[in-house]
Amino acid sequence: MHLSRADHTSSPPLVEIPRDYNAAHDLIARNAARSGKVAFVDAASGATLTYGHLADQAHRFANTLRSRGFAPETRVMIAMHDTLEWPVVFLGCILAGVVPVAANTLLTTKDFDFMLRDSRARALFVSRALLPTIEPLVGTISSLETVVVAGESGDKSVAGWIAAGAATPAVASTCSDEACFWLYSSGSTGAPKGTVHLHSHLIQTAELYGRAVLGIRENDVVFSAAKLFFAYGLGNGLTFPMSVGATAVLLPARPTPADVFGVLRKFQPTIFYGVPTLFAALVADPARPKREELNLRVCTSAGEALPAEIGKRWTAQYGCEILDGIGSTEMLHIFLSNRAGEVRYGTTGKAVPGYELRIIGDDGRECGPGEIGELQICGPSAAIMYWNNRAKTKATFAGEWTRSGDKYTRDDDGYYTYGGRSDDMLKVGGIYVSPFEVEACLMTHAAVLEAAVIGAADTDELVKPKAYVVLKPGQAASAEDLQMHVKSQLAPYKYPRWIQFVPELPKTATGKIQRFKLRSAAGEGRARD
Repeated sequence: MHLSRADHTSSPPLVEIPRDYNAAHDLIARNAARSGKVAFVDAASGATLTYGHLADQAHRFANTLRSRGFAPETRVMIAMHDTLEWPVVFLGCILAGVVPVAANTLLTTKDFDFMLRDSRARALFVSRALLPTIEPLVGTISSLETVVVAGESGDKSVAGWIAAGAATPAVASTCSDEACFWLYSSGSTGAPKGTVHLHSHLIQTAELYGRAVLGIRENDVVFSAAKLFFAYGLGNGLTFPMSVGATAVLLPARPTPADVFGVLRKFQPTIFYGVPTLFAALVADPARPKREELNLRVCTSAGEALPAEIGKRWTAQYGCEILDGIGSTEMLHIFLSNRAGEVRYGTTGKAVPGYELRIIGDDGRECGPGEIGELQICGPSAAIMYWNNRAKTKATFAGEWTRSGDKYTRDDDGYYTYGGRSDDMLKVGGIYVSPFEVEACLMTHAAVLEAAVIGAADTDELVKPKAYVVLKPGQAASAEDLQMHVKSQLAPYKYPRWIQFVPELPKTATGKIQRFKLRSAAGEGRARD
């Protein structure tokens, strides 16, 4: 199988992918000459998996799937922590033509019940620690035939399935335009949606963002705080390093500042992928390491827009830029990003090569510089649909364009600035106010760790900004202090009329603030003093 990249002067080209193509086979075959090199490291145990052992185990797992009657296009679910077995299962499924559905490991029993029924997965591969969440469902879902446990031994374990498989390589006859894997949306705006991606999508993101923007190379060691079940984490921790033969460090546990700094110290990653809420916690951590203790070359941020103040603090501390970007489950990875040496904190950068962007106003027309509207994307990694959700599929995937649901402006230099989610935008006195702009302003106050802004109704039923604020440990500030801080930097009508101090903000497992929960807590939009 041969992939080529034609030369164009305007931007790095799309990968030319043949019709007969298997994504897992491509990623594994690229590293055939690196059989002894470490592909993955388990940060918790220190165990390693070389490229040679990864290929052997993935093929064995694929052969076990076949021998147990899992035909091509059969769906299975992966609810596993980021251990060395995760890439084996994911790639092994794809080698066999089986469609893996990657699931959030922090979900509830009710969530898993919904996704297992929705996907009709025949098997569930689950970490031992998650069994108490899954066990109430065993025997209650007719389509779920097998539960296989990771982190154990025996016939009904992932290790047992790997050991039982023949070592003979056998790649399913799949097509580049065939369904390859699913990811469920994070649910920051409600119920998760099964998002269907093709075999061609993984390598397109690796070439267009991983290689052309991030500049990943063979000698890099990478670490992603975002987990493999997340679209951002899947590219960061699996597709991108495998596409060039780099080494990825996996952290099974949830990434606390202490754990993250522990990995950065011990394994010396050159690329670190984070999210804004984590970067905020890291720069505020009194136990953070000194610059010379780390070996970072570049960092990235996604999930939500990175507040400019956090980016500046990080660069001042570690001399390393954060390439803030935006991606989505629907587009698989980042399509709009800052670039090394051209970072403008407070913006999301420029279009990733290979992707076209446009901003559409409420009147349906394309916006000019400085005009706010919805960001739409055209690119080679767009999902083909939401499973069992025709209405939302049609609303999101409009021909070649994918609607992001994010409000943006673009300046004369081509830099895009985030304005909030389309359903989060506020209209105060007939003028649009971006919650993110107010949040970013609040974040510049020395006492503020995190902030989220929603619209709330006053006694006259008029919508005004309301802020929920998390203060840094040991810091103090009054509502009046913060209001005056915002008034000193933004137009007066944008300041939050109410400020509520909270110990933490509601978030998805991937770090996105769930503003719809804040709106619900505020009593259907009515502000409380």
